[in-house]
Amino acid sequence: MTAIIQTRRNKHFLLNQSRLKEAQKVLGAKTETETVELALERVITEAEQSKEAWLAQDKFLKAAARENLEIKDIFGRLEEK
Repeated sequence: MTAIIQTRRNKHFLLNQSRLKEAQKVLGAKTETETVELALERVITEAEQSKEAWLAQDKFLKAAARENLEIKDIFGRLEEK
């Protein structure tokens, strides 16, 4: 997880109030500010985890290629980009 720098600044946003309240409920946040902070942290964490997962997949595919192993792509997700 990313280290959080405790620098705060005033920001002014125009947000959909019903979506903010829904997110607050889902995240279990006490305040709207906490809701936004939790949502940002989740986005950052998810991006880091996604990056790690893609790196792991790449390592797996390279290791399989080195060992001449056949990988069956039954979901069609490993096609060359």
